[in-house]
Amino acid sequence: MSWLFFIDESGHDHKTTPLEVRGGVALHISKLWSFIQGWQRLERDAFGVDLRTVGKEAKGHKLLDKDRIRWSRQTPPMPAAERRKHAQQFLQKGQNKERPTSSEFAAYGQACIEMARGVFDLLLSHEAKVFASAIRRGVKPPRNLEYADYLRKDHVFLFERFYYFLENKKDHGLIVMDETEKKLDKKFVSRMEAYFTRTATGRNRTYWIVPAPLFVSSDMTYAVQAADICLYTINWGFRVPLWGDLKQRDDIASEFGPKLRRLQWEGDGFRNGQTFRSYGIVFVPDPFESRS
Repeated sequence: MSWLFFIDESGHDHKTTPLEVRGGVALHISKLWSFIQGWQRLERDAFGVDLRTVGKEAKGHKLLDKDRIRWSRQTPPMPAAERRKHAQQFLQKGQNKERPTSSEFAAYGQACIEMARGVFDLLLSHEAKVFASAIRRGVKPPRNLEYADYLRKDHVFLFERFYYFLENKKDHGLIVMDETEKKLDKKFVSRMEAYFTRTATGRNRTYWIVPAPLFVSSDMTYAVQAADICLYTINWGFRVPLWGDLKQRDDIASEFGPKLRRLQWEGDGFRNGQTFRSYGIVFVPDPFESRS
């Protein structure tokens, strides 16, 4: 049996988020079908409808956008049945290009937050683990960068943590990635291949990690959507003192920061004959800087 590592990214459009984050959620294959069923129930419980039937999907920047938060606060929390009725009407009016009522805006905002909360509860109940590497938004490589065809340091750390996890479990891991732009996907896969085949450390890690990723469309894969939501909350709401003074959203940090800490992997890492405590979520100040 194997673990599936569903990978996505957040902040790579370099627009508003403080970080660029790549990573996602690892889910044991034996729990995948139960997770899918739980996700489908969650969508219906939150919105009264399967989102894919109305051309929508659960993404972090959609569920937890400041507008959705503001809409949710327009009324006191609605009873579940009332919220579902109004949220479904909101979605139907969106398809018909009609203006929703204020109650429908509020219900949809509350449904979005309920969905985000439910996703974290679903991940926790299915013993998923979060792995992610973050850098500051807009970090640029130096001129004449050597080894430009290899993985950046932050991406190496991402797979390093996943490897430590698999080694402890004595189980194999498959990488499942969201399709974005084919050109960028090919470049990333090429760098992955170089790392896992041309470096001694990378070759060693193929003992547990299968370095040939599977590509899927996020609107068809709920676990990739879960990865997106986790990365968005990391971008805005996961901070530790060593990360420095980074902009954050307190509403996300207060509610989802503690859940991310429960979900992130924590265990022993090994380097240069030494054992050290390692964590699934890592911040890299400069992904192009050499280290001793």
